[in-house]
Amino acid sequence: MMKMRVRVQRRLQRAAYRVRTTSAHFFRKTAAHFSTLRSGSSIGRAISRKTAVHFSALRSRSGSAAIEFAFIAPIFFLFLMATLETGLIYLGNFVLQNATDDAARQIRTGQVAASGMTQAQFRTLICNGIAPLLACDANLQIDVETFTSFSAANITNPILASGGLDPTLNNWAPGGVCSIVLVRTFYSWNVATPLLALSLANMSGSTHLLTAAAAFRNEPYNNTVSGC
Repeated sequence: MMKMRVRVQRRLQRAAYRVRTTSAHFFRKTAAHFSTLRSGSSIGRAISRKTAVHFSALRSRSGSAAIEFAFIAPIFFLFLMATLETGLIYLGNFVLQNATDDAARQIRTGQVAASGMTQAQFRTLICNGIAPLLACDANLQIDVETFTSFSAANITNPILASGGLDPTLNNWAPGGVCSIVLVRTFYSWNVATPLLALSLANMSGSTHLLTAAAAFRNEPYNNTVSGC
């Protein structure tokens, strides 16, 4: 039994020695390898060159992306502005038509005649309807005319040959009971988006004219007339 124990101990000692020797050899080789890389060997220089090329390619890609964005960004923002302004123009025309219809109803039902509403008060009524999208300034023009019949209504072109808005379309004739009335409102929208005026401007000075109209016969809103 003693001999067997001695043999087992010797074998364990030899195994431990081999492990220590192998580990020491591995660490010596690893240290030598990193030392060679640091000392500027061909392998180290190759790795350094590859790393430099990699970062150079990354810098090149980022620079190309910046240049491409510089070319594309103005076109993108131009299309974005054109889309937004076109939508605002259509919305403004809808708001103007809605305000015109509401104000014209007060003429048709006799509220304007009963209250003795003036032209300035009627303008304020429409201004309240178009705010806040459209400003109540010189760009807004209102024309209210009366005709003897629908066939006699003379609807003239509001835009002059010179490209401006006809200043004579500023009448105030709401009529009386059973009168045939034409209410027209005009708003000069200054197109702000570059190049958009080429397709949208219908007046001089890069201006697009918004128009709204309401034609109707006044109701028999008093007792003097039984019907129209």
